[in-house]
Amino acid sequence: MRRIEPDTWAGLAVLLVCVAVGTPTLLGAAETRVPLPVWGVLFAALLTTLLAAAAWEDRRPRVAWACYGASVVLGWLTVLTASSAGWLPILLVFTAAMGAYVAPRWAGPLVIALNTAVIAATASLAGASNAEVGLHTLLYLLIQAATLLSSLAIIREQRLRRELAEAHLELRAASVVLADTARAHERLRIARELHDLMGHQLTALTLELEVARHHDGPAARTHIERADGVARNLLRDVRATVGQLRADAPDLRESLNAVVRDIPGLDIGVRIDDDVRPSEEVTLTLIRVVQEIITNTVRHAGATSLSIRIESTPDRAVRLTSVDDGRGSPQLRLGNGLRGLRERVDAIGGDVRLDSSDGFRVTATVPATVPAR
Repeated sequence: MRRIEPDTWAGLAVLLVCVAVGTPTLLGAAETRVPLPVWGVLFAALLTTLLAAAAWEDRRPRVAWACYGASVVLGWLTVLTASSAGWLPILLVFTAAMGAYVAPRWAGPLVIALNTAVIAATASLAGASNAEVGLHTLLYLLIQAATLLSSLAIIREQRLRRELAEAHLELRAASVVLADTARAHERLRIARELHDLMGHQLTALTLELEVARHHDGPAARTHIERADGVARNLLRDVRATVGQLRADAPDLRESLNAVVRDIPGLDIGVRIDDDVRPSEEVTLTLIRVVQEIITNTVRHAGATSLSIRIESTPDRAVRLTSVDDGRGSPQLRLGNGLRGLRERVDAIGGDVRLDSSDGFRVTATVPATVPAR
């Protein structure tokens, strides 16, 4: 079950306030300058366009902008056609605040100025004195300005938090990859030294014993053959050790836990089956794939949780599946990050499937070992 985000609760609260403000007029407690059904249609259209602007904010910015423009005009008509505005100007406060999310920066002050003019006109039409009109207008002007500035501050904080999470993730992933690369270089160095020193000496010893075995003396021959067997076993063990040093990959579970730890605002669960044994190159690719998945989730999905599963397939490949609880999209758009993810997987002979119909799901299948090139 998805967790409802604070922004969603805030939107529901605003909707309830709007309904509460308009309900007295809908019930006939206040007169309107147009027939009540017409006013009801204007009020319903205002709420609908505000909800549409909020819903399309990320998916269709142009549609959201058009809905927002319609809501601004409908807000003016809704307030002007009510004989006694009462608390109805609060609707204009909400339209001004919505502009911070869906409209360009210059639109906010313009909407506030026009809203203030409508509020002043409404108070004047209601028969208020000049002093009352001025006080009423100034009060709502300050409320609109404070609401808009608060919304802009919240948006800026959210943007900075996303950037901090992305930088934190990039730094953590780079540290893990650097550490794994350093370990790989150290293993290669030890492997070369073992091969150059012990391997060469044991090979020479085997050749010397092979020559000595052809000399006379049955008693000596038996000991020489035993020594020859020991030398050959030692040589085989050294070669096996060298091969293991070259093949062993960094620990995938430890590396991924280091990457996903303490990502601000996102709860990440990683599950890796015990039989997953990827090679070093595949491990580094999986680390980078997970990094890009998390970056995409933080930047675009608006999710609060992300689940990652890595398992072995029946054909001995490795399958990574990730799914978040963020907002999906009927149309998937590949940015540079997702293209890079696909290119990384393709480079080692893998396959990627992306699905954004419900949240965002990534399924990547890669070989456990990449053949030598």
